[in-house]
This record gives sequence, structure tokens and C-alpha cells, in this order.
Amino acid sequence: MKNIQTGISGNAEIIVSENELAVNVGSGSLKVFATPCMVALMEKSACACLSEYMANDETTVGTEINVKHISATPMRMTITAESVLTEINGREFVFSVKAYDETGLIGEGTHKRFLVKSEKFTQKTYSKIK
Repeated sequence: MKNIQTGISGNAEIIVSENELAVNVGSGSLKVFATPCMVALMEKSACACLSEYMANDETTVGTEINVKHISATPMRMTITAESVLTEINGREFVFSVKAYDETGLIGEGTHKRFLVKSEKFTQKTYSKIK
């Protein structure tokens, strides 16, 4: 891993389609941007924040997320998620995450990721299959 400092940021964006509606992902019955999709976009922005600092066999995995979804968004609006690295605790990274639609803030919270070696992590995970 390259030297990394708090304060760096990452972004991710999506235009809400049928695929991201709560009614279609199973997180509700309405045709609005689904909370699980907002969470995934926040994680994607955190991954983008760290990607250039990882060595060849390094990656991060999400370990915790605590967010509020504070405003609904209709289909065809653009959602932008941003992550700011606020803490580094050894191999753990803590982010402030926010999501916006075209009218303003729709979600915010914190997210933690942990540095792992890709091959070792995958092997350990798949060792569960006997």
C-alpha cells in the first residue's frame, strides 16, 4: 500500500433506472431509489477513494456501514455519492459518506473498510465450501 493520508475523497455516480428502484430490488414497494443501491454507491465511492493506493494483490472489503436515507429520489435522476477518509486505524479505513440527488442531500453516515490480500482473502472465504 502506498502512503495514504486522511482527507482524501472518492466519488461515484449513477442515473436511477428501473434496476435501482426499491420495488425491484426487494427493499420496498415504491418506485423510488432503493436504500441498498444508495449504500452500494457509497461503498463504490469509498473504493474509488482508495484504489490508487492499493498494491497489486491488495483490496479493501466493507465491514460496517451506518447511514440514514433522508430523502427519496425518483427514477431518471442522477445520484452522486462521495466518501472522505476520516480515520486510519492500522488496516481499517473510516469514511464519512454522503449521497446527493439533483436537489440536494439524500443520505449520509459512516462506512468502514478493511485492507486485505485478495488471493488470501478469497481462498479463506471459499474454504467454507467442503
